[in-house]
Amino acid sequence: MQITTWYIRNFEDRLNGRYVAIKHILPILEDYQELFNVSVAGYSENGVEIPLVSFGQGEKIVLIWSQMHGNESTTTKALFDFFKFITLNKQTTKTLLSKHTFYVLPMLNPDGAAKYTRENANGVDLNRDAQDLSQGESKVLRSIFDTLQPDLCLNMHDQRSIFGIVGPKPATLSFLAPSADVLKTITPSRKVAMGLIVKMKNYINAHHHNQIGRFDDTYNQHCVGDSFTSSGTPTILFEAGHFKDDYNREQSRSFVFYGLIALFDLDITFQNNSVDYNEYFTIPENQKLYKDLILYNVHVDGKASLQTISFQYKEKLVKQKIMFELHFDSMGGDNNVLGHQHFDLQGGKILVNSHQNIIIGKKISTIFDINRNLMLI
Repeated sequence: MQITTWYIRNFEDRLNGRYVAIKHILPILEDYQELFNVSVAGYSENGVEIPLVSFGQGEKIVLIWSQMHGNESTTTKALFDFFKFITLNKQTTKTLLSKHTFYVLPMLNPDGAAKYTRENANGVDLNRDAQDLSQGESKVLRSIFDTLQPDLCLNMHDQRSIFGIVGPKPATLSFLAPSADVLKTITPSRKVAMGLIVKMKNYINAHHHNQIGRFDDTYNQHCVGDSFTSSGTPTILFEAGHFKDDYNREQSRSFVFYGLIALFDLDITFQNNSVDYNEYFTIPENQKLYKDLILYNVHVDGKASLQTISFQYKEKLVKQKIMFELHFDSMGGDNNVLGHQHFDLQGGKILVNSHQNIIIGKKISTIFDINRNLMLI
């Protein structure tokens, strides 16, 4: 079976776009009631159920959680792609499920997901609550971790479109083996996580695109991944990022899916078990290389030199859909910063929203190239 072909034909098409809330996943989980054990792990601060999906009969325990940040939905979509693969490929996954038992929280922060916010209903970042455990969602995750004592944890997130890697290329998927202490000691649990990340990186690079990055490993005891690693559990952070012209992150979700396929050796045509964890450090580290739109060599009244002007999208929930609003971000700055979309004005002037004045933070509806009589946006 060719994994890419299977994915194109069978990904979970009931989930799409950036807005994924509890109401979108509960009907799908209902369909899995007879295939998986679907239960309620606990409740959010607003009293919304936090689903728990478990499957497999093996001794090795894998704990996975997604949408700890409510507006980071790409990995949730990929998990449901993975669920579908598990159910439709029983022979391929037979060995996996005989050796592993999976416990998956596909949406840890349903309140934040509903409002499309990073934080939960109380405005708390759950990924900075590992020590205080001040929120119901944090307590649910910690309780499951303490009860299961998992052999592997997967902490699944999205990262902003600003991140890229040397090349330069967007960082479509970045990984991290979190530090266990401020010295960034290579503990046994980190070695395991690093080796598994190398395996996923090699698979994705060989079969798809070489756009894999490595997230910053500065230790923070308040982050859940760092806390679990400190407890001796191998933990891997997934950060789904940008792919060209893919603001809905449908390509990005496929990278996450292929990472899971490699992690659990589900592509029999690609066996890559002999990896050196030191190769982890050859993965290029994320850098803030990109803006969503850049205009180069713009003539601005009152400025002696030509300017570089950058713009960023802000995501806004409007009538249950995510709208991408362009905002003026900065003028001048680092000319090495790249744009996912870019234009060289060659000394020309622009009209922004039909005006020549440029205001930081301003919402942009139109950008008009005066010299070439051309509407850019």
